[in-house]
Amino acid sequence: MERKEFLKRGFSSLLGIAAVLPAIQACKETTEIDPTSSTGTTTSTGSTNGSSSSNCTVTPSETEGPFPTKVPANFVRKDIRDDRTGIPMAMNITIRNANASCAALAGAIVDVWHCDKDGYYSEYGGTGMQSANYTSVDFLRGRQTTDANGLVGFTTIFPGWYSGRTTHVHVHIYSASGKSLLVTQIAFPYDITNAVYTTGQSYGYTKGAQDTRNERDNVFSDGFTTELATVSGSNAAGYTLTHTIVVSA
Repeated sequence: MERKEFLKRGFSSLLGIAAVLPAIQACKETTEIDPTSSTGTTTSTGSTNGSSSSNCTVTPSETEGPFPTKVPANFVRKDIRDDRTGIPMAMNITIRNANASCAALAGAIVDVWHCDKDGYYSEYGGTGMQSANYTSVDFLRGRQTTDANGLVGFTTIFPGWYSGRTTHVHVHIYSASGKSLLVTQIAFPYDITNAVYTTGQSYGYTKGAQDTRNERDNVFSDGFTTELATVSGSNAAGYTLTHTIVVSA
C-alpha cells in the first residue's frame, strides 16, 4: 500500500497555480543573508497564531499516519537524534489553550516525530510505504511535558523529505491526564528548506530540492497559515524552529 493512500488528496491544478504565488510570497525570508553562511543567520517568519486572545485559532487537526510512534511513553527525552546525522535543529514548541484566551497550557504532554535527512522513519520499513527497514530502531521520536510557559524543547536534526510530501514534523498533544487534545503537523518555510536541500550536501542532504511545496502538499494544500513555523539559522550554525500550537483544553 502506497503512502499516498494515507494522505489527503484533491486540489485541482488551476486552484494550485492560483495559490502558489501568494503563498510563496508570504514565506519569503525577512533578511537577505545567505542561509549557508557560517556567520549569517536567516529567519523565515511563520504563524503568529496564539500570540493574543484576539489571534487565537485552534490549530488544524492533521493525520498522524502512516508512521506514528507506536509506544510514545517510551520516549520521554529532549534529545531525539539517536544515531541520526544531519544539520542540528533546536525545536521549541509552545502550547496554548483557546478556552483560556490563549493562555499557556502547562503540564501538557507533547509527542513529536519526523523523518531523517534521507526521508525515512524509525519503527517502520521493509514495505511499499518505506523500502528501508528501520523497524528495530526508534530515532527522531520524543515526548516532553510543557513548563509553566507552555513550552517544550527538543534537540533534533533538520528533517529531510520524501516524494509527495513537503517538509514537516508530526505533533500529538495530550492533557496532563492523558486525554488526546490534538494531532497536527508543522510546516516549514520553503526558502529555508530549499537552502538546506540544495546546499547541504556536505551535511548529508544529497537528494536535492524537494518535489512538493507546502501549497501542493497532500496535507497542507487546504491551508497552512497557522501551521507554518518560524525557522532561523544557517547550515553551518544549525537551525532553530519556533512554533505555537493552539488546542482546546
